[in-house]
Amino acid sequence: MPSTLHALPVLQDNVVWIWVRGDEAAVVDPAVATPVRRWLIERGLTLRVILQTHHHADHIGGTPDLLKQWPEAAVVAAAADRARIPFQTVSVGDQDQVTVLGRSLQVLDVAAHTSAHIAYVLAEQEDPDLGPLLFCGDTLFSAGCGRLFEGTAADMHRALQRLAALPEATRVCCAHEYTEANLLWASQQEPTDDAISGRYRDVVALRRRGELSLPSSIGLEKRINLFMRAESAEQLEALRVHKDHWRAA
Repeated sequence: MPSTLHALPVLQDNVVWIWVRGDEAAVVDPAVATPVRRWLIERGLTLRVILQTHHHADHIGGTPDLLKQWPEAAVVAAAADRARIPFQTVSVGDQDQVTVLGRSLQVLDVAAHTSAHIAYVLAEQEDPDLGPLLFCGDTLFSAGCGRLFEGTAADMHRALQRLAALPEATRVCCAHEYTEANLLWASQQEPTDDAISGRYRDVVALRRRGELSLPSSIGLEKRINLFMRAESAEQLEALRVHKDHWRAA
């Protein structure tokens, strides 16, 4: 049976990813329950798995109510975050394999945004309909990266280099639609970079049509993402500090 991937915008800029195979679904980082529940019920789908990348409320907020509707659904999360994601039923760590809808995903430790942040990688050979695919939460954004709430610039540099080593065709399914603002900032830092300016124009057009810019890809991010292009933790830290204090005109 074929697999399909769907992006559900919720709240102001969150994106909940829904993976469907047959009449079953997996949901990644459900910020809120109501739109996710409605989407699944309208399509006659059974929720089997919830993947959590980290503990922030806008990623786990909808999970308890979804479990009321589908109490048998597994909740996969970092073992190191049991205290902050207490409803997890499958606890994982770096390099673990977890089965989702009959397919095996690899878990990667990408701690930086939070101290127990993980990502999930679906290799192409596991599901040619979807893969290669990356669910990266708030570690990697298109043209950006997560704020350093609990980790260091060295942690983020290590995490992004791990992600950069994935196949360039890997689709990047991050949890927020920040691309336009990220590219505006990047274009101001690198005004002669044609890859950044061209992608910025494309994204502006997409957003004006009400379309998402996501998913991105690892290959695209290696061309347009200044954080992924950073050659050292020190360079990444300087970019992060500047971005944290930047405001669009």
